[in-house]
Amino acid sequence: QVHLRESGGGSVQAGGSLYLTCAASGSTSERFCMAWFRQAPGKEREAVANIDNVGSVLYADSVKGRFALSRDNAKIFLRMNRLRSEDSGIYYCAAGPGFCTWRRDAFPYWGQGTQVTASS
Repeated sequence: QVHLRESGGGSVQAGGSLYLTCAASGSTSERFCMAWFRQAPGKEREAVANIDNVGSVLYADSVKGRFALSRDNAKIFLRMNRLRSEDSGIYYCAAGPGFCTWRRDAFPYWGQGTQVTASS
């Protein structure tokens, strides 16, 4: 079993920055693919970025050049710069074995979520 604990988030003006952290606990979690997803009210949950156990990162097109995902063993960090109102939503950390993918069903472990709000 893997447990995920998120921290960070909050409210900023559009153009500002926020920093999210997710820590995974579990005997093999340092080898898992870890990712951030987000969900805005009335919309489906969408992938933001993922990182594999050797540090290779993939970003959704909407956040490329603004967000930076990094990893230290079983902990990941998401630096979000130049935030836009459309980045607002609940951000969820996810983890799963195997290769990184954008598919939500590839991630059996999820955090509780943390709110991010960028107001214009």
